[in-house]
Amino acid sequence: MRVLLVNKFHYLRGGSEKYYFELGELLKKHGHEIAFFSMTNEKNISTGNKEYFVDEIDMNTGSKLQALNVIYSKKNKALMKKALDEFKPDIVHINNFQRQLSASILDAIKENNIPVVMTAHDFNPVCPASIMLYDGEICEDCIKKGCSQCFKKKCIKDSTLKSLLGTLEKKYYDMRKMFKKFDCIVSPSEFVKDKLIEGKLNCNEIRVIHNFVNESKHEESKPGNYAFYFGRLSKEKGIMHLVKAIREIENARLIIAGEGDEREHIEEYIKNNNLQERITLIGYQNQDNIRKYITNARFIVVPSIWYENCPYSILETMEIGKPVIASDIGGIPELVSDGINGYLYEPNDIHSLKEKLKLLFESDELAKTFGKNSRELFNKNYTAERYYSEIIKIYSSLLSLYEKC
Repeated sequence: MRVLLVNKFHYLRGGSEKYYFELGELLKKHGHEIAFFSMTNEKNISTGNKEYFVDEIDMNTGSKLQALNVIYSKKNKALMKKALDEFKPDIVHINNFQRQLSASILDAIKENNIPVVMTAHDFNPVCPASIMLYDGEICEDCIKKGCSQCFKKKCIKDSTLKSLLGTLEKKYYDMRKMFKKFDCIVSPSEFVKDKLIEGKLNCNEIRVIHNFVNESKHEESKPGNYAFYFGRLSKEKGIMHLVKAIREIENARLIIAGEGDEREHIEEYIKNNNLQERITLIGYQNQDNIRKYITNARFIVVPSIWYENCPYSILETMEIGKPVIASDIGGIPELVSDGINGYLYEPNDIHSLKEKLKLLFESDELAKTFGKNSRELFNKNYTAERYYSEIIKIYSSLLSLYEKC
């Protein structure tokens, strides 16, 4: 089978890019031929496969000249046609494409009568700002009041132009029934699927397949003496709640990996409360280092206060076999079973978080049991082979359907 994988970024920018590259490797492992379609960028990763790149659109320039191309680019449509003519894919699998690759690539695919699948990595189909957040708080106004709320509130980076473009793009997609052009939308969580349905997305089938991570060799570890957080240091990630909870637990240690707007706030809090010996910020770390910190940790914490989809941070921790303490929000409770492989707590409830932290800090037996359960749940539900068996069913059923037409 020949599969064309599409994503607007071709470097490791976040979870959608991790999925995009690892899905490609998974398909190749099983004998399929793949190609990539994305934007040019100096950070792009060379994969050794056939690659097609459209000109980069940088939404941070605020250029009004690029506004119409954001919604529909005839040039990108022509380049997609070229990719389809040269590579001749059996299936096109699209990831994040809005606002850079534009809706035009979908028209090119459908005009060639090729099955197309999309993985919904965020809420963009029903929320122009993608993340259902406003001023650091959960916001469902676009679902409940209409997408014009995005423009009125300047939800996209507090920019009038970007918020207008996001709103117009959403209205254009709805008017042209663009999401109906996807034969199947894959949601990495039941939660995201439910939000797309709640937002009355006009589409065909939505199928839930939780994300996967590739297994790696690692030694079985004992419970460490620190909690570990890794990810973006931003308000919606709830990182300050974790820092404050750690402060209230005598001798508790926390290591924080990552960068973001909250770093200065965290550093100031650590200094003002004399926590230098107990809380350590180590900045950005590569994947190998992250794995080492997870392996040597007692547990990891995901204190998010926004709608997480299917966080790789949790899947990677489960693969290594460590407990997870996480907020009960978004798709997180689909991965963390309270009292089985970790603990869930109400978002923003620092007292509840503190109590869960204390339980795992104080009991080696709990930490070992939860870690063992994490690994068992991973083996059952989130392996690469399990994902392959599910995604190939979708591809095969669509090919059979198109052959009959």
